[in-house]
Amino acid sequence: MDFNFYKYHALGNDYIVIDPQKYKINLNESNIQKICHRNFGVGSDGILFGPIFDENQEIHVKIFNPDGSEAEKSGNGVRIFSRYLFDTQYIKEKSFQLHTLGGIVAVEYLDDSAHMIKVDMGTVNFVSKDIPTKFSDAQAINQNLIVGEKTYTVDCVSIGNPHCVIPVKKVSKQEVNAIGPIVESHEMFPNKINVQFLEVLNRNNIKIEIWERGAGYTLASGSSSCAAAAVAYKLNLVDSDITVHMPGGNIQIHIDDNWRVHMTGSVSSVSFGMFASDLAEQCQK
Repeated sequence: MDFNFYKYHALGNDYIVIDPQKYKINLNESNIQKICHRNFGVGSDGILFGPIFDENQEIHVKIFNPDGSEAEKSGNGVRIFSRYLFDTQYIKEKSFQLHTLGGIVAVEYLDDSAHMIKVDMGTVNFVSKDIPTKFSDAQAINQNLIVGEKTYTVDCVSIGNPHCVIPVKKVSKQEVNAIGPIVESHEMFPNKINVQFLEVLNRNNIKIEIWERGAGYTLASGSSSCAAAAVAYKLNLVDSDITVHMPGGNIQIHIDDNWRVHMTGSVSSVSFGMFASDLAEQCQK
């Protein structure tokens, strides 16, 4: 039986998969907001729309935030969508490539149930104009960012989507909830930005709290883990193999000599089902 939606989570970061091969829906901004709403819809941190096949039968996925905006890339989203492709047997090989708006990623299933998945997230980029930021320095490292009456030292990076990493002595949910939305929409970031507060525990472990662009406070994020680990490595605070600790759980990151970031983490299935008539009718408009 083909269902309307399939729900998974990666360390508490939950996404709904809607497969256009099985269910036709108008995913405009309003309908995305309705579906993702935790009181009026199914509830999720975003929607993964795919598989979408190009003329070469290569697989693409669209990633939508709960505010209706489209994200370039999501590490947890990529792993979740890869698990869906495995569960539905679109992919039967151990590894494959997936196209996202933020670039092509290489995916590898590490066990027979696709519970653990490794993703080559691509090469990190610290160039200010490419992220993009409005900082005048060529690289967005050790930049001063004024937030209200306080100045933070921040480090910005792109891994197909933009991130602002703020190193602190100790991360707190309270601070990221207070400062995250201000930094996300700060004038220095023309396309808005994902925000991570970073605490270095030792040479192989970091801890982060996350405010995601278009989603808000998030228990875990794959691309945020990659960005924070890359910044810590750039600042020579960690070695090339890093465990990223988040409220939802841990992700393993490896950074190679060419600044390619490899992410390994788990995915769990949650539910699948049909949109009831009231919601389905609203979402066909």
